[in-house]
Amino acid sequence: MTTSITEIETYGVERIPDADRTARPVDLFRLAFGGANTFATCVLGAFPILFGLSFWQGVAATLLGLVAGALLLAPMALFGPANGTNNAVSSSAHLGVHGRVVGSFLSLLTAIAFFSISVWSSGDALVGGAHRLVDVPESDLTYGIAYALFAGLVLVVCVYGFRFMLLVNKIAVLAASSLFALGAFAFAGDFDPGYAGAFASTADPLFWPSFIGAALIVLSNPVSFGAFLGDWSRYIPAGSPRRRVMGAAFLAQIATLLPFLFGLATASIIASKATKYVDPAAPNYVGGLLAISPGWYFLPLCLIALIGGLSTGTTALYGTGLDFSSVFTRFSRVQATFFIGVLSIAFIFVGRFALNLAQSISTFATLIITCTAPWMIVMALGYVTRRGWYDAEALQVFNRRQRGGRYWFTHGWNWRGMSTWSVSAVVALLFTNLPGQFVGPLGDLANGADISLPVGLALATVLYLTLLALFPEPRAVYGPDGPRFVRASDTPVPPITGGTGGTEGTVTEPAAAH
Repeated sequence: MTTSITEIETYGVERIPDADRTARPVDLFRLAFGGANTFATCVLGAFPILFGLSFWQGVAATLLGLVAGALLLAPMALFGPANGTNNAVSSSAHLGVHGRVVGSFLSLLTAIAFFSISVWSSGDALVGGAHRLVDVPESDLTYGIAYALFAGLVLVVCVYGFRFMLLVNKIAVLAASSLFALGAFAFAGDFDPGYAGAFASTADPLFWPSFIGAALIVLSNPVSFGAFLGDWSRYIPAGSPRRRVMGAAFLAQIATLLPFLFGLATASIIASKATKYVDPAAPNYVGGLLAISPGWYFLPLCLIALIGGLSTGTTALYGTGLDFSSVFTRFSRVQATFFIGVLSIAFIFVGRFALNLAQSISTFATLIITCTAPWMIVMALGYVTRRGWYDAEALQVFNRRQRGGRYWFTHGWNWRGMSTWSVSAVVALLFTNLPGQFVGPLGDLANGADISLPVGLALATVLYLTLLALFPEPRAVYGPDGPRFVRASDTPVPPITGGTGGTEGTVTEPAAAH
């Protein structure tokens, strides 16, 4: 059955029927790339220059962060095709029936933060462009109108759902990419690849903290998609080759070199010709970009803001509504999307006009990503040790308000995965170093470098594998081929009982297994 783009999607987090799973890995590429091919990514691309790196040092930091982040993200695309549901629900297999709420709330908070950033950056660019083109006043009223219209448009697309969002991103990938490429002609005369930055040499004691910090900011962009890939890949058939699904997710992030390099190159021009906009105390990349842009490029710039922001906003808010409906099952996906969308819009207005939370939101998003990375490690290693085998019915126990099943573990919690995530996230936060925003108690141990993310990733890897080895999980969670790299125990699995669906009194066989 093919769903029209004008038909409102009714599916929540229940397993998508095979007949409706008609998406392809290339569709996943379009959604993931389209969601990152935006002004928000350009802003991240400007950070190496803001940190004082030269252009070529910034290129190296960008490549390092992007490739590492894409490799970390790629396995997160596999859960959707395997289970036909989103990644938060799939995490039941590794954190327990109740523990899956961790993934839901991580994706909820991440989506609200990135939706807000998307609306702010795109709205600011549109108003700034309109001011220079037709002298529209830069007042709270015009900014408010721009935010409201843009956020409302995003909400409409999200309510209609996956097919409509896919159409938007098909257009966004081609249009935004073409407009970014056009920027090469707009700024060619001003761009100097020899931009030297602030460091005389790599021996400067502040160089490596700046280089690592820039790479980690770039890496945070792919990581921010970790909880969302299943929202889109669940429409890909279960039999799709894993390497193609992972390849689509990986290449989507590598393709974001386009907006990253756009941000890096234009930031180096801003640093040379409009220095006040790269003041570390109050950087304003969008304002600087508008200041250096030739008049003929203003319309393409406004189109980038509109198309790219719409793409990012829809991919973020769609996942928010889906996850909210999975935790509070009283809400349908449409109701949850609308409810969270209205709350997010209110948050945008309060943050922009009442509290001026732009810097706080940036910090908030960074801290969320620091907490999300260990969760991704648990998911990826869990997938490997389970050989990609899952019981799709047992994953739905929480949503149906049931008890028991393969993933019940200890009262609905798998303390191995939960302990790994909580300990690793807390330790990573202790090492966080965001000067002027948030510095953890151990944040200065690496001479000013923020090493919170690599610490969290390394600790999660070691701790989770150690716990699986010392405290084996029940054999039933591994399927017919048994575990890979770890042992299994003979602990019995309780039957599924109660609730609003499923098979009572039995341990279900998987609807789809790999």
